[in-house]
Amino acid sequence: MISWWISSLQLVELFVSSLVHLAYGFYIFSTAVAGDLSQAFSDWIFKPNLAAGLRRVDSEKSTTVDDLPPIVLVHGIFGFGKGRLGGLSYFAGAEKKDDRVLVPDLGSLTSIYDRARELFYYLKGGQVDYGEEHSRACGHSQFGRVYEKGFLIDLTEKCQGITEWDEDHPIHFVGHSAGAQVVRVLQQMLADKAFKGYENTSADWVLSITSLSGAFNGTTRTYLDGIQPEDGKSLKPISLLQLCRIGVILYDWFDIQWLKTYYNFGFDHFNMSRKKIGIWGLVCCLMGKSGPFASGDWILPDLTIQGSIRLNSHIQTFPDTYYFSYATKRTRKIMGITIPSGLLGIHPLLFIRVLQMSQWRYPSDVLSPYKGYRDEDWWDNDGALNTISMTHPRLPVEHPSHLVVKDSECQPLQPGIWYYKIVEGDHILFIVNRERAGVQFDLIYDSIFERCRKHAFRKTPTMPNQLHQ
Repeated sequence: MISWWISSLQLVELFVSSLVHLAYGFYIFSTAVAGDLSQAFSDWIFKPNLAAGLRRVDSEKSTTVDDLPPIVLVHGIFGFGKGRLGGLSYFAGAEKKDDRVLVPDLGSLTSIYDRARELFYYLKGGQVDYGEEHSRACGHSQFGRVYEKGFLIDLTEKCQGITEWDEDHPIHFVGHSAGAQVVRVLQQMLADKAFKGYENTSADWVLSITSLSGAFNGTTRTYLDGIQPEDGKSLKPISLLQLCRIGVILYDWFDIQWLKTYYNFGFDHFNMSRKKIGIWGLVCCLMGKSGPFASGDWILPDLTIQGSIRLNSHIQTFPDTYYFSYATKRTRKIMGITIPSGLLGIHPLLFIRVLQMSQWRYPSDVLSPYKGYRDEDWWDNDGALNTISMTHPRLPVEHPSHLVVKDSECQPLQPGIWYYKIVEGDHILFIVNRERAGVQFDLIYDSIFERCRKHAFRKTPTMPNQLHQ
C-alpha cells in the first residue's frame, strides 16, 4: 500500500513538472514570435528613419573600441544564441552593455565536448570538426556546420579592430550554467592543440573566464529528472528526461526546417531526420539503439556528479587566465533544515526542484560518486544546480579558490585563482527576463563587464575614453 502511494505521488510530480516545463517552453516560444511580429511591424513603419539612425550610431561606435578584447557570452542547457528564437535574448540584453560582444548559438542539448568544438569554429571559422575518433565512438558525422567566416573576425572587422585570436590577442568568456564548463573544455582543447590545422593554439588564447551559475561539479537535479545514480548515464524508464528524449527525437525526425531555424537542439550531426533514417531509424532512436541518447553523447550525462568528475580530471586551471564565478542560491537553513528561501522569489519552473534538491539523499544502496561525499554538502541550490558545484572546480581535485564578499577584496585580481561570490537568486534570474532581477541584473553584468575591461588583462589596456586624448 505504501509503495503504491509513493508511485502515485511520483507520477503526479512527473505530470506537474512536465506541465510546468511545457508551459514555460510555450511561453518563451510565443514571446519570441510576438516580439518578432512586433519588430517586423515597427520596421515596416519606421524603416527609413531607423536605417539612417543606425548608420549614425555605427559611425560613432566604430572608433571607440578598437583595441578591447571581445567578450563571448556562452549559453547553458536549452539555451540559444543570437539568431535563434528571433529577437529574444538569452542573456536578456546584457550583450548590449558593450560594443564587442558575441553570443554564439551552440547545441542546446549536445554534449560539453561537442559544444566546445562548435564554439571554436564559430569564433575562428571553417567547418566544425568533432574529431574522427570521437565521432566514430559516438555514432555521428565527423563534420558539422560550416562558418564561412569566424564571427570573431566578423566582429573585429566591423569595429575596425584586430582580426586575430591568439596568445597576443586573447578574449574573455562569460558562461552561464553548462556554458561555463564548455568554455573550460575549450580552453583545455586549446592547450592540448586539439584542433586539426591549428597547431599554435594554447590556453593563453583565453584571457578570462567568468561563470554565472556555472556547472563545474555536476548537479543532483540530473538524478531527480531521470538519470540513474548507479552509473550517471542511463535513464529511468519513467521520468522527465524520458519525455524530453522522446520529444527531441521526434522534433529532429520531422525536421521542419522553419521550426529548426527558429530553435535547434543541435543534433543535426546525428542525422536523425526522417529524410535520412526513415521510419525504421525513428524506431531505433526511440528504442535507444541509436542516436545521442543511445551513445550518451548529450549534455545531461556531463552534468551528473560522475560525468563532471570525468570531465574535470582532464581540465586544468591555467596560471595566466583570470577566473571569477557567481554561485547562486535559493535556500536557507532553519533549525538545521534546508528549505527554499521564500515563495515569491523563486521561478515556478524551479520551485519544486529547489525543494527536492534541498532534501536530496543519495541512494544508500548505490556507491557514492566520490570519496567523502555527504548529502548535506549538496542541499543548498538554485533549482537547477547545487551551490557547492558553482563556486569553483572541486572534483576530483580542488582548484585554487577565494571567497569574495566585497569586490574590493579581490583587486588587483590574480590569475590562476577561482574568485567566487555567493548570490541570492535562482538559476534563471539573470537570463531571458531582465525585469525579474531588477537592479540586481545591472549590478551583476556591470561588474562582469567592468572586470573584463579594467581588471583582467596581461598588458595595460587602452580604454575607450583614452583613445581621443
